[in-house]
Amino acid sequence: MVTVRLAAGATLARAMEELGLPEEEVDTGYGLVAIDPDQGLYGLRVTEAGARRMDPEAGGGPYSDPPVEPYGPPR
Repeated sequence: MVTVRLAAGATLARAMEELGLPEEEVDTGYGLVAIDPDQGLYGLRVTEAGARRMDPEAGGGPYSDPPVEPYGPPR
């Protein structure tokens, strides 16, 4: 998971192009998530290799992205 700074109204396809990320390094099902679109901040789930190749000026991360699961057995 990375945070990226993009132009307002960014799309997943445009983000991948601007960041130089091929489709196999991006979780396209997760998509591009607006964190603060007024500030141009978006979340993007990418592979570890993709995150390492990104320009640090493009955003922050990588950040941990653990699965969210219930604690203990269901009641």
